[in-house]
Amino acid sequence: EVVMSKYPAPDVDAASRTASTASLASTDLPPDHVTFQSYYTVKLTDMAACIKGRRADLRRLEAVRGHLNERVRLLREELDCLMEPSSMVGEVIKPMGKEKILVKLGTEGKYVVDLAKGVDINDCKPNARVALRSDSYVLHKVLPSNVDPLVQLMRVEKTPDSTYEMIGGMDKQIQEIKEVIELPIKHPEIFEALGISQPKGVLLYGPPGTGKTLLARAVAHHTKCCFIRVGSGELVQKYIGEGSRM
Repeated sequence: EVVMSKYPAPDVDAASRTASTASLASTDLPPDHVTFQSYYTVKLTDMAACIKGRRADLRRLEAVRGHLNERVRLLREELDCLMEPSSMVGEVIKPMGKEKILVKLGTEGKYVVDLAKGVDINDCKPNARVALRSDSYVLHKVLPSNVDPLVQLMRVEKTPDSTYEMIGGMDKQIQEIKEVIELPIKHPEIFEALGISQPKGVLLYGPPGTGKTLLARAVAHHTKCCFIRVGSGELVQKYIGEGSRM
């Protein structure tokens, strides 16, 4: 006997298909998806560190490039100087206005020369060594003073701290020293205005311990000059003329 029900029978195949679909959907995400996320996070961190390092290398290479470009520029300037014709060395006698200099050029005589651009006329002091272009006689460089190596060893670089107040009983000698040594150094324009030549030096003589060296150190201090202490024996050289040249 067949019994009919008013409710439809459940579809077993549909239920099985639904369960299968749910199981496939659950397999789309791997069970270890958290591990994949941490893996890519580490990879991104490594890439960021690599980019940071490459940027640091780029900055370093840019600095090296700037240094090399500066060296190339200096070498080109040196090459240009070496390719220039040789210069003649002269000695400044006195300025002639604001753009002219009276220069003594070896045995050739005296010349009034022009100043090149970039040369300060205030640096062209009397007795200064200067370089002149061989073709136009233009003064283009002020040279450093030429000092003999033997004299350089005798030089006391530190300015003496002795003053005239430390010397007693020599007021007359101090006054004469000021007029003969200090005045021409500090105010050479006075002698030029009067038309007289400047004194070349002074000789101090007397027994030991009377203050000759102290007076010389005081003069060097007040005139801001270099003090050279040399014994007479050091001026005796085996070659003729070397002592007088020093």
